[in-house]
Amino acid sequence: MTEKPRHIARALISVSDKKGLVEFAHALSKFGVELVSTGGTAKALADSGLRVRDVSELTGFPEMMDGRVKTLHPKVHGGLLAIRDDDKHVAAMQGHGIQPIDLLVVNLYPFEETVAKGADYDDCIENIDIGGPAMIRAAAKNHADVAVVVDASDYQAVLDEMKANRGATTLALRRRLAAKAYARTGAYDAAISNWFASENKTEAPDYRAFGGALAEALRYGENPHQQASFYRTPEKRFGVATARQVQGKQLSYNNINDTDAAYECVAEFDPARTAACAIIKHANPCGVAEGASLIEAYRKAVACDSTSAFGGIVALNQPLDAETAKVITEIFTEVIIAPDASEEAIAIVGAKKALRLLLTGGLPDSRALGLTFKSVAGGMLVQTRDNGSVDDLKLKVATKRAPTDQEMQDLRFAFRVAKHVKSNTIVYAKDGATVGIGAGQMSRVDAARIAARKAEDAAKELGLPAPLTKGSVVASDAFFPFADGLLVAIEAGATAVIQPGGSMRDDEVIKAADEAGIAMVLTGMRHFRH
Repeated sequence: MTEKPRHIARALISVSDKKGLVEFAHALSKFGVELVSTGGTAKALADSGLRVRDVSELTGFPEMMDGRVKTLHPKVHGGLLAIRDDDKHVAAMQGHGIQPIDLLVVNLYPFEETVAKGADYDDCIENIDIGGPAMIRAAAKNHADVAVVVDASDYQAVLDEMKANRGATTLALRRRLAAKAYARTGAYDAAISNWFASENKTEAPDYRAFGGALAEALRYGENPHQQASFYRTPEKRFGVATARQVQGKQLSYNNINDTDAAYECVAEFDPARTAACAIIKHANPCGVAEGASLIEAYRKAVACDSTSAFGGIVALNQPLDAETAKVITEIFTEVIIAPDASEEAIAIVGAKKALRLLLTGGLPDSRALGLTFKSVAGGMLVQTRDNGSVDDLKLKVATKRAPTDQEMQDLRFAFRVAKHVKSNTIVYAKDGATVGIGAGQMSRVDAARIAARKAEDAAKELGLPAPLTKGSVVASDAFFPFADGLLVAIEAGATAVIQPGGSMRDDEVIKAADEAGIAMVLTGMRHFRH
């Protein structure tokens, strides 16, 4: 394909989102471009004083069927698809009275937004655009001759090229716009197909697609030699993707990943019931706690592992207040994420120029349905989100001794946290705070040992006579395959344990608990996290 600027003589404009539309159309008009439009777009242009030709004049057919049919016509698609340098195409245009369309400006019916606001089935169906994607794909295919714009952010780029090329666009720009156009229709169709799968309760559709809109290009990925970008998906879920970054340098790939992990963890704790704080390092909690206030929760969380808390991500389930902000900023912290913050707290954090402060507007619903996905070589794994909550489970006491009320409260707390720690997982907790976390180990007994060792280190740093695992409870994300992991926890001082159960050796494990006089509760639900 040879480079050839293409003069824009005629533009077809049909947009749902009219941001910047009038200004763009007026600029096109100054270049002598004929404007063709539809419905509300045509009215908006005419009301602004522009001369606009209705698409029905072009096609010879009126808009019909409540607007479902207006651009699905040979005089539209012929004008977009005709190859200008092909004599047969030119002859066909002349023979059928088809006029070339050099610029297509379309953004689609707001299907994603309609679904997000909870509209009913019929309303969602009516917001599936048919003519728009058909025109976009036609124009993008014929980008050698036609420029296609699907995003208002590209209006200026088109005008700049027309100014530089006497009303024409370059092939380089048209190629870039075509790629973006196909990506947009791909993401749009993905949103529709996933909505249908959800509505039809289809657990494993024959085809699965995911799409998103670029939030920002990142400096690099997990490591400097990797490229990375951050995309927003149609799912409306409070978190990093919805957050307003009040201050601080650009988030990195690892920052985003860790901050998401932190916020999902802290969202397990109802802010109406308790203040909570989660501190994350390398996608794993290094300290999680509840408290009567955020500052109390933060201090208890830091006490679990103050070494790892340095340079960590702090997530809060309530708006950040000044007192808590002051304490958090006493040590180096990468990111603070919270639903909101007071002006005084924002000012305190503002003194730390590199510290990122993200305000999300709310907490993600830990029980909400949704999908997660990850790539594997030559494929993709898709699953429903782990929305299981210990509060919804019928817990079974498996031992002779039942937990005390305080132990049961801490057991529930510990199991909430274990859900967000990489497997194999062991979490010791006491008085609504983690006191030892063993994450991502190849064996459960090693996870129990590491968590106990970290508790010993924390005790020395705090000047305590004994680790806080003495008199704690312990949670395991999956069953104990042998009694050895449990015996390590008992040796560390745990008095009660919560675990899913389901091992072939459950009887052996329960017997070990009974012999030690500790209580054991079975959940029947595991929380593997890989």
